[in-house]
Order: sequence, then structure tokens, then C-alpha cells
Amino acid sequence: MPAPTTNLEFHGRTVTVMGLGGFGGGVGAVRFLAETGAKVIVTDLRSERELSPSLAQMDRAWPITLRLGQHDEADFRNTDLVVVSPAVPKNSPFLAVARDAGIPLTSELNLFWERNRGRVLAITGSNGKSTTTALTHAILESDRAPRRCWLGGNIGISLLPDVRRIQPEDWVILELSSFQLEDLAPLQPRPEIAVVTNFSPNHLDRHGTVEAYRAAKQNLLCWQATEQFAVVNALSEVADWPTVATRLLFGPSDSGQLGIFGEGSEVMARMPAESSCELRMPLRRWLRLPGTHNWQNAQAAIAASLAAGASLEAIEQGVSNFRGLPHRLEFVADVQGRRCFNDSKSTTPEATVLALKSFDEPTVLLAGGYDKLIDLSAIAATAVTRCRAVALLGQTGPRLGKLIEQAARAANVAGPICRGFESLAPAVAWSLQESGPGDIVLLSPGCASYDWFQNYIERGEAFTAFVAAHAASKG
Repeated sequence: MPAPTTNLEFHGRTVTVMGLGGFGGGVGAVRFLAETGAKVIVTDLRSERELSPSLAQMDRAWPITLRLGQHDEADFRNTDLVVVSPAVPKNSPFLAVARDAGIPLTSELNLFWERNRGRVLAITGSNGKSTTTALTHAILESDRAPRRCWLGGNIGISLLPDVRRIQPEDWVILELSSFQLEDLAPLQPRPEIAVVTNFSPNHLDRHGTVEAYRAAKQNLLCWQATEQFAVVNALSEVADWPTVATRLLFGPSDSGQLGIFGEGSEVMARMPAESSCELRMPLRRWLRLPGTHNWQNAQAAIAASLAAGASLEAIEQGVSNFRGLPHRLEFVADVQGRRCFNDSKSTTPEATVLALKSFDEPTVLLAGGYDKLIDLSAIAATAVTRCRAVALLGQTGPRLGKLIEQAARAANVAGPICRGFESLAPAVAWSLQESGPGDIVLLSPGCASYDWFQNYIERGEAFTAFVAAHAASKG
């Protein structure tokens, strides 16, 4: 369990960073520790080649020892602190070595949380948290208030090296995963504004049960105070999660409660009287992102921004100028009339269902990947009604194919053509072949990428490169 390190002096101490990774947290921790005078041991099971993008961000002058491709028990016994990547399983035998030796364990985010002086607006959820986080930051960055906004967390940015620059009046906008929230629990996190986009079973390979996964997510709300805000989805169970904070709902129907509501051309925000009372906003005109789920993400971001004191002008500017994030329903290219979209960030069935429902055109779907032990039947049922064909990928491909067959029989329809693949390149070529002009070719896996790729970014970049090659070859 992570230990408090607020008063720990790092200068001259040995610190082991377990898991360099490729999403910023490992490099951020190394940078912070090296710049405070620690002697850092970086240990990761991946090779130097696999970690080359992260290693390129590190200064050769830093006092660092690299232990790549393996772990050494001595690095967990003869050290003063172990900074653990959220992706490392809690039952790792090397963590057991550190515990038996009395070595404290912590994480990059915990180090930041203990030292951060800024006001925290934190976002979690099973789906949509990255887009909601980035859009909230875009809105608050557009405000003319004399304060600075910082973006970080699970979105791939470590704020730990900048923690000393963050002032008490600044807003810190953090995306938090269930892994990070599990680690934060000993610190009893209490963000001024907490946002939960939704909840559905995920990461059961790590958490073991839905209850444990839910408990990790609920760590964002359970220590809040009455003067703080909890922005929660009215259409999800998260609307009823326990918190003493002021609850702001978002959803399609106005329930007369505080929050933001609407599903047509505009939304209405009802905030506490001391904030801004009621506001109407033409969200349909402002929002450029497709899909009902992005409408909900925008509602959540607007409610959180209003709670943070953002002006109506900042909301309009932030939403209108926001073009989405890479790998989230990102338009890639038009290949002979086939519009290709990269939704590699879709690592849950719910995200894939939402992506499919964003289009009315016939769709060829590329789905499947690493098996997180979650139910894929929602993808299958939606694919039967919306897909022309499905390219089955990775470990879960065969199981997804059987679920699609079962769903088609249950609906008494032929169902989409399905074919399994052992790599992404032929899956892309087949998807373009099976589609026609006016169709959508959609990479929205609904699963993690770890069986074929290091992460969803590498998967999305590969898809984009393969599509671009086909677009170039077709002129």
C-alpha cells in the first residue's frame, strides 16, 4: 500500500522506479527524483528498444541506473523508496520483497498529490474520461480569470516535475484511472470538483470483481466535503454513489435537480444560486464531435467548468474550438469514398457500442484484442444491427465472432460477415475490401491492446499508417 512521502527528503537517497512505461508517469517520476538529487534505479521488464520513446525524454546527466528487460530483487531491498507504476500487479513478488524489507511503496501520482498546492478538478469513469478531461481543460484555459490551468494524470501527462510551480489559485485538471484511484486511497483524496462520467465493468483481470473495481472508482467521491462538487451521470449508477459533496447531474432529461440537462439543440444548466443560477447554451451549434456519448462528455465538462467558475464565453470558446483527441473517433482518411475512423482508445464494449451508434452509414468494424475478462455481448448485439462486416482481432476475436453468430441467430437475421486475423495490416485491407463507397471503416476494438501492441496509441498509429498507405495507393 502506498505510504505518505510528503516529508521524505530525496537528496542522496536511492529510489527505485518500477515501470518506466510510455504514458508519461514513469518519466515524470524519474525527472522529479533526479532533479531533487535522488539516485534513481529504473527497472522495467521491457527492452531498451521497446522503451526508446520514453528513454529519449530522459537527460543523460541524471544519476540513473537502468535495469531493463528484467527486475533484480536487490533493487527492491537495497533502496529507500519504490515508486510503482499503476500497471504493476499488486501481487508482484518484487513488491513483496520491498514490503518484507520495510521499504515504503508509492506512485508517481501519489507523490504529486501530496505536494500539489493547486485546486484539483478530477475526472474518472469507465468511458469518456479522456475527452471530458481535455474538454474541461480547454474551457478553463479559455477563461480570462487570472489563474493557470494544468492538465495531467492518466491522459498521459505527468505534472510531478512541475509541482513546485503550481500555485494555490491554479486549477489542476486530472484524469484518474481505477488503478491510480486505488493507490490514492490511503491519502483520502478530496478534489474540489470530482467528475464521474459513467460506470460499467472493466479491468476485472486486475481488480478481480466488479465490486472491487467500483470501490476503486468511488475513492474519488467518498472523502469529499459538503462545500465541494460531484458531477455525475444521471443515466448511470454513479448518480447514486455516496458523497456529501453538492451533486451536479448531467443527462438528457431535466429532473429539476442541480446540473446540466438537454438532448436537442440546447442544454440548460441549473447551478447553485451562489454560482450562476440557470443558463441556456446552444450545445448542438458549439459541439463538433460526433455521437451521443460526446454530447454527454460535453455536458459533464460544462458542469464541472461552471462549478469551477468558468464564464459562458469561456464555455462557448472552449467547446467550439475543441476538435477531440487522437484515437477517439478520429477521422483518418477517405479511401475511395470509405471514411475511416481511428477509435483505438475504445477499450471497453460500451465505448465500441457508442462509437457504432455515432454513424448511420453501413459500417465495417475492426474489434477485439487483449482479454480483460469482460462481457463482449453488447458489441455483438450492436454489430448485428449496424455492421456490414467485422474484422476480429486478438485474443478475444474468436469469442467475439461466436457472440456475433449467436446474436444474429437470436435476431433471426444473417448478421455481418466475420473473419479473424492474426495481425492488423491484413484486417485493414480486408475491411476496405468488404466496404463500399459511403461506408464507415471503424477501428473500435472494445478491448485493450496488450496482446498485439504496447498500448492503444501504438495500435491507433498502426491503423492510421495502414489506412494512409491504402489511401495513397488508391490515389
